[in-house]
Amino acid sequence: MIPRPLTAPAPGWTRSADTVVIGSGIAGLVAALRCHERGQRVLLVTKALLDAGSTRWAQGGIAAALDPADTPGEHLADTLTAGAGVCDEDAVRVLVTEGPAAVRRLADLGAAFDRDASGELELGREGGHHRRRIAHAGGDATGAEISRALRAALKEHQIEAIENALVLDLIKDAEGRAAGVTLHVMGEGSPSGVGAVRARAVVLATGGLGQVYSATTNPEVSTGDGVALALRAGAEVADLEFVQFHPTPLWLGEDARGRLPLISEAVRGEGAHLIDHDGVRFMVGRHELAELAPRDVVAKGIMNRMHETGASHMLLDGRHFGAEMWERRFPTILAVCRHHGIDPVTEPIPIAPSAHYASGGVRTDLFGRTTVPGLYACGEVARTGVHGANRLASNSLLEGLVYAERIAVAISDDAPEPGEPVTPEPSGAEPPASTGRDVRSEIQQIMTTHAGVLRTADGLATADRELAALAGALGEPGVVGWEASNLHTVASAIVAAGRLREETRGSHWRDDFPDRDDAHWRGRLVTRLTWDGTLQTEFER
Repeated sequence: MIPRPLTAPAPGWTRSADTVVIGSGIAGLVAALRCHERGQRVLLVTKALLDAGSTRWAQGGIAAALDPADTPGEHLADTLTAGAGVCDEDAVRVLVTEGPAAVRRLADLGAAFDRDASGELELGREGGHHRRRIAHAGGDATGAEISRALRAALKEHQIEAIENALVLDLIKDAEGRAAGVTLHVMGEGSPSGVGAVRARAVVLATGGLGQVYSATTNPEVSTGDGVALALRAGAEVADLEFVQFHPTPLWLGEDARGRLPLISEAVRGEGAHLIDHDGVRFMVGRHELAELAPRDVVAKGIMNRMHETGASHMLLDGRHFGAEMWERRFPTILAVCRHHGIDPVTEPIPIAPSAHYASGGVRTDLFGRTTVPGLYACGEVARTGVHGANRLASNSLLEGLVYAERIAVAISDDAPEPGEPVTPEPSGAEPPASTGRDVRSEIQQIMTTHAGVLRTADGLATADRELAALAGALGEPGVVGWEASNLHTVASAIVAAGRLREETRGSHWRDDFPDRDDAHWRGRLVTRLTWDGTLQTEFER
């Protein structure tokens, strides 16, 4: 049984705003800035520090048809191909048509993208793209530069922010409309402890859920808090089975856990090759784009070659770049590799797929509205329909940017004030007790073993049983217990969807159903949490 709501003390303090934005990646910061520009009183809440989310780690860049020779139609086609037949084409069309102007507005805001000697944007290429359309900054420090520029704008506009605050649950009025959130602010100062923010609009921009697995490229804060909150609030989530495993995180040994350094797809975009330990380019012949195939294809190709050869990892070879190119184009990656004792200038980089990006999430319309009035979602926490079964490289920053701007428009249009908040009745689940167990690690091990890159009916059934057995041992109220509960909720929903989808599509790879089945499974799986704390997953065409 999944708790609904979380067990937590009554709020000891209250703040108010027109709009409360949860998260400080590109989606949250842009939503806060654009809502502020429309005259809304905005409060931004973030789980750690303002720059601690996933955006700062984004190396490759932001994709848009910025080259005069490129078109939104071509970007649309590449995105739909990567999405393996289950993208929402209207959502993709919004992304690719509004994307170029949104990126230019981001540059006008102060984001310094790399440019050539004539002042034109330098555009890179990544997997799944047939053209160079990736704008980047600092070579491979795009996310850090975008985060810097947006945080500077936040400060300039004096938008209030609360850091080190874990969002707990949605506050609703008697009609079921969002009326704010409860939070727990960690550390000393004011406010601190559990409190409430009253608002007429709540924007979830909480990022991803990669910490549900033992090894991931996601930061420690990515524990699926937004998806879990949305489910407890009665919102629909969709496409959770499509968890993308990045093909080329740095391999640090078979026992490596937590956040692994990412070796950007842009390295392959510039011509690096995937090779096995005999030097064979094993992606050649597996796909027309070889190393630049969509991520699910490359991740599967690497895993297959590992199984064929018995190797624990494969290799990424960029020795032909030379030192000057590594230092100019990929200074961050070069420094990280050297920190771990690997010099890409003289030796191949060891790599292996790890959990990276959730293509699904909280179900929204084309303006970020969820199925709960007054609750909006954008960025990785959202399922806009853009990514389908597999996100196209560098579409994530663009999705956060475009749909955050659209949410600001929607909130201005969706004017009604919520009524007085109501106290939700407990679901009937017993309050968790302290067990002394590392439940978070247990969840991660279950998911890595049974619901990772390769999935089977037996493995997913085992994951379902083992997760159910953990339901009463998630820990007492507090940050550790609340995060464990969120991870448990999200893991259970991923497994439920994975069990139902009996085919292989995009980043969902069923070893017992190796083929894509458009006749039966070309659609979405929608998950809801029932009042008795059970998950209900249904297929929609």
